[in-house]
Amino acid sequence: MRKVETSPEDELRPEYDRASLKNGVRGKHLEQYREGTNLALLAPDVRAAFPTDGAVDEALRSLMQNRTPA
Repeated sequence: MRKVETSPEDELRPEYDRASLKNGVRGKHLEQYREGTNLALLAPDVRAAFPTDGAVDEALRSLMQNRTPA
């Protein structure tokens, strides 16, 4: 069976109103997302040594306890 090609005007589903989609703001929630996200990219050797979130947390807490105040 041959697929029916659709034109670009047919991409939007009929239940969406094109007029109501014009006021979108790109990156509207980006700042809020960044404030609630705390990610760190680990080097492959570090990731191998600490494979889980819990292992990383435990190692960092150990460092915090052994740290002497400045």
